[in-house]
Amino acid sequence: MTHPSLSSIAALRSVTTRSISPENFDGSAGGGGRATAGTGKDCARDLGTGWKVSPSVKIGPGETFTLASIDGPAKISHIWMTTHRDHWRTLLFRAYWDGANEPAIEVPYGDFFCSGWGSFTQVNSEPIAANPNGGFNSYWPMPFRDGAELTIENTSEMEVVLYYQISYEVGGDHSSDAYLHAQWRRSNPLPYKETHTIVDGVEGKGHYAGTYMAWGVNSNGWWGEGEIKFYMDSDVEYPTICGTGTEDYFGGAWNFDVPGEGYTEFSTPYLGMPQVLRGDGLYVSQQRFGMYRWHLPDPIHFAERLRVDIQALGWRSGWRYLPLQDDIASTAFFYLDRPTTSRPAAPTADDMEVHIGSGPSPELGRGA
Repeated sequence: MTHPSLSSIAALRSVTTRSISPENFDGSAGGGGRATAGTGKDCARDLGTGWKVSPSVKIGPGETFTLASIDGPAKISHIWMTTHRDHWRTLLFRAYWDGANEPAIEVPYGDFFCSGWGSFTQVNSEPIAANPNGGFNSYWPMPFRDGAELTIENTSEMEVVLYYQISYEVGGDHSSDAYLHAQWRRSNPLPYKETHTIVDGVEGKGHYAGTYMAWGVNSNGWWGEGEIKFYMDSDVEYPTICGTGTEDYFGGAWNFDVPGEGYTEFSTPYLGMPQVLRGDGLYVSQQRFGMYRWHLPDPIHFAERLRVDIQALGWRSGWRYLPLQDDIASTAFFYLDRPTTSRPAAPTADDMEVHIGSGPSPELGRGA
């Protein structure tokens, strides 16, 4: 599962790079820039073939578009995508490995790229970078043995224009590599005195690689006292790994509060809280946060099974914990020795929806 770093980039390897985009849908050698039709045809009418004729695709309401179909063995090394932010929680990104009927990755587009709230923020991390204004990049290594299929489903009632490029290596030996899985779950709101499930029912040998959370608070006060717990292998009632608080797990401390500045955004290679969305005093009433923790130097290894959950805790009178009922959406990244495992039901458009603040409906008029 290693990837080239500065210290190893000079090493010669017996692999070949391919890339799939709307300018080369199958990634074939010498197949790029040949399009005679596409979303840029009119713009290139004075220039012709080879001049950005097909830079993007249009995906109709309810349609599923195949981004890439790749024969194996191979390894996806980089994915870049962009579309309007209105679609970041209406598109479902999926990946299928080795001809499996069930996806290993099934995550809302924005959440996969640490941008779950439909509002841009810069993310500077090793596996995920989100750059102005919505240039999303994934460097998660995605090896497979017999084939891969990557798709995007448009769950909205609007046509979507999507730009993308998927780079991969062919010719390597991936017979001993694990498959990347990513799962999304949302508790909206979290039931009283219940924990939010991040993963459950995962069976096989693997390692947990990271967490992104889009956390919306539904009450006043501090919200991040809850512990994350990793139940591994024979664990049932009690976990092997138990965190000490939500802000601790994501690498912060003391409420993420720099005195005089309040909640303070940060983004580092392995952990961060890059996004703090504050109320506007009108229709945006609640604070929302985006946080990630990548277990790249410290993967959590399990041999047979894995379950992960997190508490939501604030404070009440008398220095007592207050179980919260927040809006919590999590994306879990893990590598597994098999291409499929237990996963939640596919989310619907309503499940994913972010309620953006807006004014009165047209039926009510203005300033009645």
